[in-house]
Parts: sequence; structure tokens; C-alpha cells
Amino acid sequence: MDQKKLEYFRGLLQNQLDELIGEALKTVDGMTNLKDNFPDPTDRAALETDRNFLLRIRDRERKLIEKIKEALERIDSGIFGICEVCGRGIAEERLKARPVTTLCIHCKKKQEARERARGL
Repeated sequence: MDQKKLEYFRGLLQNQLDELIGEALKTVDGMTNLKDNFPDPTDRAALETDRNFLLRIRDRERKLIEKIKEALERIDSGIFGICEVCGRGIAEERLKARPVTTLCIHCKKKQEARERARGL
């Protein structure tokens, strides 16, 4: 992959990373600054349900942040866009759709077929 495309993907990944970290900081700030006192147990339960949902989303985003950091490391090491299974290049369209991917579409389909066969 040429340098111009690598810089495009680096920028794309960095923007995603910055956005996710910003959202995480807002969540932390919002949860530490809340001094809500709900005398009604139903209101308190609704708040706790909303917080639980938000924390599950942030946990998924935390995992995505790790994948983004790994993708940035692959760019730095020169292996970004190369399938970790077969060693062939990953299609640019696939990388645009999911820049953190480590598998070409062929290897990903094989992986998913194995998972379905095992019932995962």
C-alpha cells in the first residue's frame, strides 16, 4: 500500500480514536458529577438501567479503541492491510468499511463458516 493511502487510513483511525476517547471522557465526567437523589425507586431504577446500558456501550467502544491502536501500530510497522492468515492484501473497500480488520474477506468468510459449524 502506498504512503498516501496509509496516511488516509491513519487519519481515519486517529479521528475514530479521538471521537471514542472524547465520548468516554464525557461519560466519566457525567457519571462523576451526577448528584441525583431519587426518592422514587422507579426513577432510580430507570437511571441505573440507563447507566448500565451506557457502560455496556462504552465497554464495546473500549475494545474498539484497542483494535484501533493495534491498527495504528500495524501502519507504523508496515503490515497494515495485509491478511494475518494468508498474507495477501486486504481490499481497500474492506479497509474503508472496517479499517481495524486483520483478515481479507476470503479468510473472514472461512472463519465465520467454522464458527457457524461449531455453533458459536
